[in-house]
Amino acid sequence: MTSTQVQEYRGRFAPSPTGPLHFGSLIAALGSFLDAKHHQGAWLVRIEDLDTPRCIPGAADAILRTLEEYGLHWDESVMFQSNRNSAYEDALIQLTSKAAAYPCACTRKEISDSALTGMGIDGPVYPGTCRNGIPAGKTARAWRANTDLPGTQTQRIEFEDLVLGKQSQDLEKESGDFILKRADGLFAYQLAVVVDDASQGITHVVRGADLLASTPRQIYLQQQLGFPTLLYLHLPVAKNPAGEKLSKQTLAPAIDVSRSPLLLMEALVFLGQTPPKDLATYPNEDILNWAITNWDREAITNQLATGN
Repeated sequence: MTSTQVQEYRGRFAPSPTGPLHFGSLIAALGSFLDAKHHQGAWLVRIEDLDTPRCIPGAADAILRTLEEYGLHWDESVMFQSNRNSAYEDALIQLTSKAAAYPCACTRKEISDSALTGMGIDGPVYPGTCRNGIPAGKTARAWRANTDLPGTQTQRIEFEDLVLGKQSQDLEKESGDFILKRADGLFAYQLAVVVDDASQGITHVVRGADLLASTPRQIYLQQQLGFPTLLYLHLPVAKNPAGEKLSKQTLAPAIDVSRSPLLLMEALVFLGQTPPKDLATYPNEDILNWAITNWDREAITNQLATGN
């Protein structure tokens, strides 16, 4: 099934339990929820607890509790990535069997020091040292995607973002052969998210524009694994006064449940929506019902165009 053949809308919100939800998380959760519900779709929640060293005990429960208190109720059981290693391993085996993935012995320093390496989206681009086999005397550390498969046109991935319009990325030059399984044995986000979206039957991904550069890699893996290509909508990213993306690393404060009506209103305005001011005096359910009915993707586009 291609993206043009999607019949039923299935969206999702996929937070990492590295801390409590902050205002930036609320924007992503609310945007994905409203887009799904406005289109009579299902909204799922997935806890992306794959990177266990960064996960904080109790954070997943706190995230789910906060979503419920804000009125953002999910439609099916919550998926936890930490229970999905066998599915990721199967996908890696499938990719390896068609030469779309290979073991790599290179260290970060070796990649950074390579004279052939240019700077890409996430740092030094891998020069393909181990594409045709691990050099003698070395041992595999990680697994990478092969973005230069013979006989395929993998170099440039293009897609139409539902808000940002046409996007294009030269995968080999801008991302390089990206990691699928890390040297510490943990599966990488790019592979896990693709496998999980397919497993949950996701059709639409609504998330922050900070993940825009990851989308071509995920589309490439969808193609190689025979999964449907999804529809993507990337939302504006909330920043602090210093211009930094709100995150745990930039010490973004947790959203206050006692202020949920006001914060829902602020998030709606941030997304370009125009709720009546007196709506802030109503319960969360009423605010969300108004927002579902009046959800307008074009307003997000206008918000981005004006630089707000």
